[in-house]
Amino acid sequence: MSGSILYIHGFNSAPESKKAVQLATVMQRIGLSEQLRVPALHHHPREAMAQLQAAISELDRPLLVGSSLGGYYATYLAEQHGLNALLVNPAVSPHRHFDGYLGTQTNFYSGETWELTHDHVLALAALEVPAPQDPQRYQVWLQTGDETLDYRHAEQYYAACALRIQGGGDHSYQGFAEQLPGLLSFAGIAAPQYQTIDFAAL
Repeated sequence: MSGSILYIHGFNSAPESKKAVQLATVMQRIGLSEQLRVPALHHHPREAMAQLQAAISELDRPLLVGSSLGGYYATYLAEQHGLNALLVNPAVSPHRHFDGYLGTQTNFYSGETWELTHDHVLALAALEVPAPQDPQRYQVWLQTGDETLDYRHAEQYYAACALRIQGGGDHSYQGFAEQLPGLLSFAGIAAPQYQTIDFAAL
């Protein structure tokens, strides 16, 4: 692993999300900001995928860190490129659950409004892959208190992967900062580079 990381945010999220900011803060403190990409993804899956493919080409085999819908994107990309992926409360088959969401959407951070259409759903469906079977390449972090996604869907889909299931929490994944040493290690970053950081204070 190269120590580079591509963070993939979720549905209607942005690089300003708490997890992305915490990760960026740590990478900056250890002098590795240039090895992190946190693109502001377009709402359309085809546009977002083009952004992510470009980011992968800029980095040397990055660890893909995907949250929610970003976990779905990360799974597709990890399978396509043979990359490692760390998924945080990932969405499974999101196209099957978007019927009630069609219509106007608002980004939680930018305030941008856009229309979720059947074309978005079709584009998402095209990214579906068979359940990953490689526990060495995948870590899946789930919290049972996720109010947006039923964690049991991901528990079943990623059953062959390295699962970390915590009781309670929520969809944003409570306590993410304290888990960052595990993420950095999985990315191939040596412990001495970050062992002096107080992760609980992020």
